[in-house]
Amino acid sequence: MAESDGMRRDTVEKSAIPRPVWFLGWTSLFTDAATETIYPLLPVYLSRVLGASAVSLGIIEGVAEAVNSLLRVASGYWSDRRSRRRPIVIAGYALSSIARPFIALTTTWPQVLLIRVLDRTGKGIRSAPRDALLAQFATPATRGRIFGFHEAMDHVGAIIGPLVATVFLFFVPEGYRLLFGLTAIPGAIAVSMLFFVDEDAGPPNPPTTNHPTTNHPTTNHPTTTHHPIPGRLIALMGVLLVFSLGNSADAFLLLRLSAALGGATYVPLLWASIHVVKSSLSTWAGTLSDRLGRKQMIIAGWLVYALVYLGFAVSTSPRAFIAWFLFYGVYFAFAEGPAKALVADLTPDDRRGAAFGVYNATIGIGALIASIVFGYVYEHFSAPAAFTMGASLGGAAAVLLLFVRTNPEPRTELEHEPRTENREA
Repeated sequence: MAESDGMRRDTVEKSAIPRPVWFLGWTSLFTDAATETIYPLLPVYLSRVLGASAVSLGIIEGVAEAVNSLLRVASGYWSDRRSRRRPIVIAGYALSSIARPFIALTTTWPQVLLIRVLDRTGKGIRSAPRDALLAQFATPATRGRIFGFHEAMDHVGAIIGPLVATVFLFFVPEGYRLLFGLTAIPGAIAVSMLFFVDEDAGPPNPPTTNHPTTNHPTTNHPTTTHHPIPGRLIALMGVLLVFSLGNSADAFLLLRLSAALGGATYVPLLWASIHVVKSSLSTWAGTLSDRLGRKQMIIAGWLVYALVYLGFAVSTSPRAFIAWFLFYGVYFAFAEGPAKALVADLTPDDRRGAAFGVYNATIGIGALIASIVFGYVYEHFSAPAAFTMGASLGGAAAVLLLFVRTNPEPRTELEHEPRTENREA
């Protein structure tokens, strides 16, 4: 009977989503609702309202994401050395929420670049500490599920935003500026949710630490750092960089899609639809990675990415573009949550902020190069040539990942060291 009760308790602990993770999820939901109200309309706004070119679009998205990702290194490294991560997370979300609505006042594409950089600066400040917080509330057996759940909440917000934009523009055609200004409302709600996140709540099953640390009732973070970034994580980052070099801004998919459909009328609705796919599959895919392995899920996701980009290169009918675009959501569900869980698997607890910073910086550097090069090829050669380039790099990265060892077992001895010291004490 006791054994049965224990098994039921373990099942509940593995399936439950901790309360702080819910509030972090709600924050991402409202933030993405605001962001994705603007994002699918940005290529059309830039090209038709402001007269910007495809190269300008690539520069805006590439520079913005690069700034975002490089800042994640600094904020992640800094958060590892502070007793609290939440204030850093709040500051990042607040900056984005304040800056984003000012796109409504822009008249030239460099002004849009400035606003996007400020928006992404906020994301750069908050993302690595937030991901480290999520890892703090997870156990090794639930990391995939918790990161997948957070991605799902993020994508639910990305469903709401484009739907609101579609309805708004139906009643207020060409009302881009007013719509962009109204995104201040969900941004404010997103920041307010963070004040309910209790850093001291801890995970349902406190994860075994892999570094000596003092027992302090108000912090889960070490005061000193002793562990280097593991070599396997560095190898993973190298392969991720190859993939990122082919992973240009989604704005180009939207640009290609709007051209195939003859306008941007239904683009926000399709952008919402792709997030239905993402949100429906993300928690399931993250949980599956807990059982089958992270690497297998990431490789599957990257292969889906390669197929989608190849489809965008060779397709000619609007229905084919819509089908490929919706299939693109599978890539996110399979790759995003498991990739973050894998970073947590391979990293000592006292370096997780820095590790997530490096992870996101790698993506950002790749995005900067990919978006600028992709925009150049798109404009000076052809859209099919640009998408074929992206598909080739995505497929190559999937193959390379097969040769990267991602088993975190070598950390086992380290993980048991603190327990041994505590017993001896």
